[in-house]
Amino acid sequence: MAPDPVLVVYNPVCGDRSAQAFFDAHVLPLLAQHGVAPAKVATTESPGHVGQLLVDFLAAADPAAPLSVVLGSGDGTLHELINVLHKSAGGSALPRINVALVPCGTANALYAALFPPSPDDDPVQYRLRSVQQLLAPAPRTIPLNLAVADIAPGPVATPGVPRGARQAAISAVVASTALHAAILHDSEALRATDPSMERFKTAARQNVTRWYAAHVKLYPRDGAGVVEVYDPATGTFVPHEESSEDEPIVDVGGPFAYFLSTVNVDRLEPAFRITPRGKDVLGEKTTAALDLVMIRPFRDPSVDMDSEEVRAAFAQKQMTVVGGAYQDGKHIDMRYDDDGKIVSEGTGPTVVEYIRCGRWVWEPDDIDERAHFVCTDGDILLIPKGGRAVCTAAAPMDATTGFAVYA
Repeated sequence: MAPDPVLVVYNPVCGDRSAQAFFDAHVLPLLAQHGVAPAKVATTESPGHVGQLLVDFLAAADPAAPLSVVLGSGDGTLHELINVLHKSAGGSALPRINVALVPCGTANALYAALFPPSPDDDPVQYRLRSVQQLLAPAPRTIPLNLAVADIAPGPVATPGVPRGARQAAISAVVASTALHAAILHDSEALRATDPSMERFKTAARQNVTRWYAAHVKLYPRDGAGVVEVYDPATGTFVPHEESSEDEPIVDVGGPFAYFLSTVNVDRLEPAFRITPRGKDVLGEKTTAALDLVMIRPFRDPSVDMDSEEVRAAFAQKQMTVVGGAYQDGKHIDMRYDDDGKIVSEGTGPTVVEYIRCGRWVWEPDDIDERAHFVCTDGDILLIPKGGRAVCTAAAPMDATTGFAVYA
């Protein structure tokens, strides 16, 4: 029997807008079949509303008791829920909130990572797998780690950003800069003229030849001692050659073509496994980690200068990397040969630097405006001039706090 209380919330406008029909036809009848009467059934009405619904619900509930939420949404609505709750808590510990996900969004990255899809899946039953786990005789939950992104203000005020204002966002899927953040930023600007998914392809074409000027520092995750990097030769993470117990911090110079980290997931779409080892630390007795994918053009032996022609040629190689992510994560094994051709074997430098760390610090060059975007689960933050973004992996304090998913 599912724990009490159970709150049911869905976003009626996410994805293809089918959430209400799916809950009426499948989710609510399934709960009733198992004798579960939700304490409340609600729909979100505006951005951030899901978090306020939970804030109000928790205010009237036992503050020490765990809460189960059946959430029909995409990753963005879960992002809103987590951020509003953390802001309302004001630093106090939240009770354990167990979420039964019902994928209703566009990409549903967290759901696809926890429940890798198969061509043999029944479409309805696949979407009910998390709810079925909530209703199981012995429900199983997986605690969620979080990525906390803080934007440190610089010495000079930036128009539109109050002086000294702290920007922060918490993600359960992705935190990025460079190409991914630029695509999300520009696709939102295109939404009014093109509400379809094609706007993301348009934004990608606008940005794929850009390089982003920044400096990065990488820090080990708690308990690891050193920053780790994926080694295709062994298929494992090994100590980064520039990180040691005595000097663990790794300094990385740009420019960057791609910079994206995930937490909890190995993919951003069902078939797009951008960090294929990203679930290694989930559910284990270990510390939280950020799985980071970096692409730096000057690792390519054939790149020795920056020009429009060189960027255009390198963009084609970056598309090869993206293609590898769609082939079960093969991009992390790609290397350059002596001429800069991408190969699957050999001892040349890896095309992708696949890092496991506990924190990254991104300091964009002031003259590169496009390097100042940070994406957290679809939300875009702006780094002020002279500022920086600090992204840190965080695990629940204990088994009675934080967020978990029925899986």
